[in-house]
Amino acid sequence: MKHKPLVLSLILVTMPIFAEEPTTLPSVTVEGEYLEEPGVSQKDTGEVLGTPVDGGDFLRAIPGVSGTRMGGHGIDPIIRGQGETRLNILLDGAYVHGGCPNRMDPPTAYSPIETYDTVTVIKGSQTVIYGGGGSGGTVLFERKTPRFGENQFFRGKIGGGYTSNSKTKDLFGDIAVGSTQGFARGIVEYKDAENYKDGSGNETRSALSSKTGNLILGYTPDDKTRVELSFEANRLDDVLYSGAGMDGPMADNDTIRLKYENEWGTKLALYYSKVEHLMDNYSLRPLSAPMKMRVPSNSKTQGGRLSHNWLTDNDQEWTLGIDYQHNNRDANRFIGAPSVSTPTILQSIMWPDVDLKQVGLFAELAMPVRAADLLKLGLRYDRVTSEAAKAKQKAMGGVSPNTLYTRYYGKIADEHSENNIGGFIRYEHALSNNDNFVFVSLSRSVRTADATERFLAANNNKAAERWVGNPDLDPEQHHEIALGLFWKADRWDMNTSVFYNDVNDYILRDRAHAQSGILQNDNASIYRNVDAELYGFEWATNIKLHKNWFSRLTLDYVHATNTTDDRAIAQTPPLSGSLNLDYKQATWLLGSKLGFASKQNRVDDDLNTGSGLDARQSPGFGVLDFYGRVNINKQTMIKLGVNNVFDNTYAYHVNRANVDPFNPEPVQVNEPGRLFWLNVTMKF
Repeated sequence: MKHKPLVLSLILVTMPIFAEEPTTLPSVTVEGEYLEEPGVSQKDTGEVLGTPVDGGDFLRAIPGVSGTRMGGHGIDPIIRGQGETRLNILLDGAYVHGGCPNRMDPPTAYSPIETYDTVTVIKGSQTVIYGGGGSGGTVLFERKTPRFGENQFFRGKIGGGYTSNSKTKDLFGDIAVGSTQGFARGIVEYKDAENYKDGSGNETRSALSSKTGNLILGYTPDDKTRVELSFEANRLDDVLYSGAGMDGPMADNDTIRLKYENEWGTKLALYYSKVEHLMDNYSLRPLSAPMKMRVPSNSKTQGGRLSHNWLTDNDQEWTLGIDYQHNNRDANRFIGAPSVSTPTILQSIMWPDVDLKQVGLFAELAMPVRAADLLKLGLRYDRVTSEAAKAKQKAMGGVSPNTLYTRYYGKIADEHSENNIGGFIRYEHALSNNDNFVFVSLSRSVRTADATERFLAANNNKAAERWVGNPDLDPEQHHEIALGLFWKADRWDMNTSVFYNDVNDYILRDRAHAQSGILQNDNASIYRNVDAELYGFEWATNIKLHKNWFSRLTLDYVHATNTTDDRAIAQTPPLSGSLNLDYKQATWLLGSKLGFASKQNRVDDDLNTGSGLDARQSPGFGVLDFYGRVNINKQTMIKLGVNNVFDNTYAYHVNRANVDPFNPEPVQVNEPGRLFWLNVTMKF
């Protein structure tokens, strides 16, 4: 592996550069990086510098957000050390749960960033509006179509880009037509990529092809009334994964949304999403296993939210509402001899027709206290039910999901129900000129086990390759305290928060070592409840160095421990951060970014005594990028840059272990080596 001195990178990114001072001083802006308040980040996707392959890749540029890489697509985000269903991720108001039990397609796999207008990340439990759980945070990918004004009938933008190394080609178009009374908006995106090479020249299985189409029909009779009906289709084809024993020949997602809001503060959002997914080990790679294997699966999610907002005479802002979510997942694994064209022997009923239903009632209040302080309160109740309709169905060898549940937990799958209560209280105290403030918050969030944790039933002759959900899991109960500070001065601002999260009944993916409640000692992947604690911080500082020179420093850290067994929780990111130095003019920008992470020594990588989910103790790294942007005119923008300038070989600690039999050298799925990228956008 290549190692370039971190000191050299630091010198290059912070070296003084002298230029003639301009005659006029441009306005001070922070390109999509400004944090409105501690623990919250908002970005306009049009200001993104770089070429994120999907929404998860885009999120990794936000302080405090990491992401698991399995291949070139489907980056699975992690916030405050928590991922998967500990995050509430909404795609334009809809929940889209992926179809792969191994999370080849997390929700962000169906969120090409070019098709959205804004992204908001709310870290930790700071709201009860967007669903139960959300202990790690809430991510909102949103499309916001402006109402047409008088004598406005047409707007749009088109663009494209190219990335070397992976030879990625990206095209998109976004066109809206309408009047003051309504609009029709069409968004399309196409991306095609080959395998990339890491810094050592190893080819990483990461090729993909994706297509997205979205039609939004809107009715806007006045400024405060809006009705939207949208139809979205995402198509992923021939997606390769170095971090899995299979590839994804096909993943189709269709989502329908209906939204309504009026001048009285009433909002209604309904959605239906369907994902059909296929993974196999033979159609996109030479067969290296003794048997062919394929897993067709589907995930259907429907739900909605009805809420009402109003402001009282004493400036109290209330939000009351109800929401509903129903997810059904079904997946089977088939095997066959190498000579057969399509495997047809039912080997495992992986998701046995699982239904998860959740009805929630919520209320939030924001009210001024004293002169400029603010008190926020939230309360939420969720009724959750789950069942597995095919738990008794038998697969190869007469093994049913219930057979596996009984073998490891002494339980069978039956209908399960929960009554969960969560909420938060947050107090903000204004400082100095009232723009600056400190806050303290206390929260409780409750997360139910998902379909995989409760009902997965992946059988195998080798016990260590079995993966069995636990139908007897209790819901996670997170109790978090957070402190934060926002301070803005003439030439700099600082934004920081620290948190401590005590968790009862944390749902831990582990190995069967005859722990309490586990009947076997055969190294199968299982789930169990433990107690846990997580604590850490996020910090961001923006500095105006001199006229056109700006810098930004971010740091984030999380420490996660399974306190029941006194061992580290796997897949926890280490201390990481970034240092930016930008030179900005009115119409152009040049900048550099040093991204870095420390070594992660706190791991759970032993298969014989722990979960083995960490690939290793990951080394630290420092990676330097250069980027630029120029506005040719009001309509045309060109962005370009080079990532990983020194062609370093590195991987985020949370990246999957490399299991590519055709490229066995890397320990983990490495990030791309040096690459050049170019994007062009035209508005009209």
